[in-house]
Amino acid sequence: MALTVKTLSNDVSVAPQLGPEAMAEAAAAGFRSVINNRPDFEGGLGQPTSASVEAAARAAGLEYAWLPVAPNLQSADEIARFARLLATLPKPILAFCRSGARSGKLFSAATPPPP
Repeated sequence: MALTVKTLSNDVSVAPQLGPEAMAEAAAAGFRSVINNRPDFEGGLGQPTSASVEAAARAAGLEYAWLPVAPNLQSADEIARFARLLATLPKPILAFCRSGARSGKLFSAATPPPP
């Protein structure tokens, strides 16, 4: 499986749904942390659970955070929590959701524009 990532900054990339099998590849690609923005079973029973992805991420030497958010609305609290993860997790960070768009929106909202 080849990771499909979109680079948003030097430290952050986003991807569509990742499963446990992608965690070793993410580590091999140089990522040090993974943020899962997808609620469990949002895509049905076949979607990997956060617990299964976390176990594989940690086994691959990655830090892992689960911040499930709705696809169409990210609250101010969720944006603030995402900003804290960006500030505290080892970089580079790979965030994912169903398509990568929700994680990208969180990044844009949590990252102040350059002066």
